[in-house]
Amino acid sequence: MRDYQEQHKRRLSYMPWLYYRLKPKHLAWAKPWQDALQQELCELETITLGENVFIAPGAQLFAEPGRDIVIGDNTFIAADTVIHGPVTLGAGVSINHHCTLDGGRAGITIGDNSRLAPYCHLFAFNHGTDPERLIREQPVSSQGITLKQDVWLGSHTGVTDGVTLGVGAVVGMNSVVTRDLAAGAKVAGNPARIIGER
Repeated sequence: MRDYQEQHKRRLSYMPWLYYRLKPKHLAWAKPWQDALQQELCELETITLGENVFIAPGAQLFAEPGRDIVIGDNTFIAADTVIHGPVTLGAGVSINHHCTLDGGRAGITIGDNSRLAPYCHLFAFNHGTDPERLIREQPVSSQGITLKQDVWLGSHTGVTDGVTLGVGAVVGMNSVVTRDLAAGAKVAGNPARIIGER
């Protein structure tokens, strides 16, 4: 018979919000598991963690010096997510499974209580396209990406470099955000266009 704790660790890795609902008998093994994982990660990478954070063991966080990752209180990062700093996550942020965040040089900042559904991808850099040069030889630019507080990105949303999403913005599934969004804007499509307001 399979070990229940190992199966539950897998469940938590893909549904990390359940970590915050664990009964004391389960928290008794889950918290030391998380503490050990997070301690090792902080010893290997330039990461600062708030209180009550959950990081799935299958998440890949890379934060060399100068490309720090800062994670606020009560924030979770699900399995198969890749984060390359500089990235700052506020408090109460949820990063669901298979998201990719690359901060480029300028960084990604995600405000408190924002939600990224599975398979979102945010890249805070871009390549030149000069026809006289190979793509691999093109210069790289980076302006940064900012999501203000209480932003929700639907599954498979992409956000391009240089974009700011205002407080409470909502982006529909399979959208690509290429321009700044006002507070409370609801958008969808590729490129994302206004479909309403909250």
